[in-house]
Parts: sequence; C-alpha cells; structure tokens
Amino acid sequence: MEKIDHIRNKILDRIHLERFLAIWRFQDLKIVFTNGCFDILHRGHIEYLARAASLGDILVLGLNTDRSVKKIKGNLRPVQDERSRALVLASLSFVSAIVLFSEETPYELIKTIQPNILVKGADYAPEDIAGYDIVNSKGGKVVTIELTEGYSTTKLIERLNTGKA
Repeated sequence: MEKIDHIRNKILDRIHLERFLAIWRFQDLKIVFTNGCFDILHRGHIEYLARAASLGDILVLGLNTDRSVKKIKGNLRPVQDERSRALVLASLSFVSAIVLFSEETPYELIKTIQPNILVKGADYAPEDIAGYDIVNSKGGKVVTIELTEGYSTTKLIERLNTGKA
C-alpha cells in the first residue's frame, strides 16, 4: 500500500468509523475525541493535537465540513476545502481517524463515538463543551488544553493579508 493510501484510509465515513470503534473497544484502547475546522494547519494546531493524542491510544478528530465552517467563520472561510483539510490532518502520525461532520456541533458524532476522553481548547469551560454530558455519564473525562499563545488561523490570515507574515 502506498503511503498516500494509508493517509486516505484514515478519513472515515460514519459506517467505517463504527467498525473501527468496535475494534478499538475490543482491544480496550482509550479513545480521545476532539474537533474543529483546522483550516490552515499551524503550530498551535500541532501542539494541541499532539497533547490531545497523548491522553489516550486513539485520537479521533471531528472535522467541520466546508458548509459548517462558513456558518461558524463566515463566507471567506474555509481557505482550504474539507477534503484538503482532512488529508493534511490524516497525514499526522498521531491522528488515528478523521470524520467530517456538518452539524452545528459534533454532539451526534460524540454520541456515536462515546470517547473515553473529550478534548477542547481551554478557551471553553468543560461544562460548555458539546458532548460533556455524554462523556461524563459514562465515566469519561472532559479535558481542556491550553492553546499556544499567538497562533490562530484567523490571526495568520490577517497577517498574510496585511503582508506582515
């Protein structure tokens, strides 16, 4: 199998995700879930995702579709389409699976995954994170991770647009 095929195989639809979840649960692996737009991958994303992956054995990443990014971030986003964003994220060795979602929050996806650990940035209060109730009710943990100061896609786009990159 070529490397690119290995990367593409990490991008799962919900049916394939459920198959992998059954295997991972059978193997008693600790499943970590996080989500986001990840429009232009930068240092802040890498540090955040690496820390999230360190909390368990499997890192499943819910990726906002283009439609949901536009709804959240405005009509000028995303900069990269969902397939491109998914491929870049799937190339990270510590990301086990990517699943696209178009809902406003990944609540239904979290309901399907039933992660042991739910992760978001520390700019969220744990009880305000979509899926908090699901994870807590099954004895899992909701963890917030400090964001790398000075790194955000919005700031990066602003710097590029002003020529101060």
